[in-house]
Amino acid sequence: MNIKVYVGVVLVALIVIFTVQNAAVVSINFLFWDLSVSRALMIFFVAIIGFLVGWISAGVHYRAQRRRNRSV
Repeated sequence: MNIKVYVGVVLVALIVIFTVQNAAVVSINFLFWDLSVSRALMIFFVAIIGFLVGWISAGVHYRAQRRRNRSV
């Protein structure tokens, strides 16, 4: 078998273990909203938001740097 298959199986196993261990429902209070969601789902959404913020800020930085290099 390929090493990628082994890595994929290990990652899926880790995700399943993480989800099972963090299945408890937590309450989130933000401004006027009260939300109850599983801890694993909350961590997933926070990670996605962090990924998007990092991706957007890297894109802005890349574009600004490209403009600076063009004007020189």
